Amino acid sequence: MERLVAYFEHIPSSHRSLILVGGITLFWLIESAAPLFRFEYNKLRHAGINIFFTLTTIVVNFVLAFILLRTSDWAVQNHLGLLQWIDWPLWVEALVGLLALDLIGAWLPHWAEHQVKFLWRFHLIHHTDTYVDTTTANRHHPGESVIRFVFTTAAVLVTGAPMWLVFLYQALSVALSQFNHANIELPRRVDRLLGLFIVTPNMHHVHHHYVLPVTNTNYGNIFPYWDRLFGTYHEMAGKDLRYGIDTHLSPHEHSQVGSLLKIPFQAYRQPVGPEVVTEKQTA
Repeated sequence: MERLVAYFEHIPSSHRSLILVGGITLFWLIESAAPLFRFEYNKLRHAGINIFFTLTTIVVNFVLAFILLRTSDWAVQNHLGLLQWIDWPLWVEALVGLLALDLIGAWLPHWAEHQVKFLWRFHLIHHTDTYVDTTTANRHHPGESVIRFVFTTAAVLVTGAPMWLVFLYQALSVALSQFNHANIELPRRVDRLLGLFIVTPNMHHVHHHYVLPVTNTNYGNIFPYWDRLFGTYHEMAGKDLRYGIDTHLSPHEHSQVGSLLKIPFQAYRQPVGPEVVTEKQTA
C-alpha cells in the first residue's frame, strides 16, 4: 500500500497521459472486435469530435489544477475533512476516500446536471452522442469541465483527501469511464460479478438511452452503490437502447463541434418523448 501511495504522490504527467491514451486504445480495440452495436458511422470522424472535447477537458483541468493542489494541501495541513478527523489504516483511508470522492465529485454533480436546467445545458452535449463508444467518455463541453472541477474541489475539501488519493481517484475515474462507455456488452454473469464493485458498460449504457425517465438513471462513475442507495438504478437490455437525446437528434446539431459548443447558450428545449425515432442502429 505504501508503494501505491508513493507512486501516486509523484505520478509523472506522462503516466497520467498514458492512462488516458492507453484506455481509449484498449477499449477501442475491444469494441471494434466485439461491438454491442454495429454502428453505421465513420468511427474516426466520430472519434475526432470527442477527442476535441477530450483536449478541452485536459486544458481546463491543467489550468485549474493549482486550485486542486492548494485545496488538498490546505485541508491536510489544517486537519480538515473526513479523512483528517479519524486515524484510518491506510487501506481504509484509500477506500473511504475513493467512495467519498466518487459520491461528491462525480455522482452528485452528474445528478445535479440532470436536475438543474442551467447545468443540463452544458451536460447534454455528452448525451447528444448517438454512437456511444469509449471516446464518448470524454465528450464534455468546456463549461461542464469547469462545473465538474468545482464539485471535485469541493469533494477534496470535504474529505480532506491528500493529493496521492486525488490522483488515484482521477486515474480510476478516467479508466472506468472509458470502460463503461465502450461499445460492448458483458455476459450477464460477468456483469453481475463486476457490478458488485464497479459501474459496468451494461449499467451505464442505460443512462444514455435517449428519452426520459431512463436518461435520469444510473449516474454512477466508479462505484455502483449510489444509484441503488438513492433509487436511481435502472436495468434495460442492451438491444433495446437508443442513444442520443430526444431534443437534439438532427445530425448537424450533434455531429459538428461548432454546433455542440453553442448548445448551452441556446434556449432550453423540453424533452420530446419516446415517439421520436433515432438514427439507425443495428445490433
